[in-house]
Amino acid sequence: MKYLVLIFGNTDNTWTGSAEDVAAIRSLTELKHSLAASGELVSSEGLDFPSSGKVVQLRDGVRVITDGPYGEAKEQLAGFFMIDTADERAQEIAAQVAAIIGDRVELRGTLLSAP
Repeated sequence: MKYLVLIFGNTDNTWTGSAEDVAAIRSLTELKHSLAASGELVSSEGLDFPSSGKVVQLRDGVRVITDGPYGEAKEQLAGFFMIDTADERAQEIAAQVAAIIGDRVELRGTLLSAP
């Protein structure tokens, strides 16, 4: 089954380039390569800052684009791992990601790949 491991970031804690930030990115990259080698990785990306996003919607059949982010929240989606593995293994991978970033992550199955 496919799962998303969702990584959130606090908008107050932006990327600083600190040794801690660099070490976390390095560790996430190593995990990405390990999951690719095992065949469990579908996709993984870090996302640009929420302020660079756009909200796209249709109003009366007209496309309207406004600057993002959509939600006025302190936490925004910062990146993800999409993995294809068994439930227990997905939980193990999510725990690894949580340990690397030093915070919680959200693990969600995808609907179309569910049995």
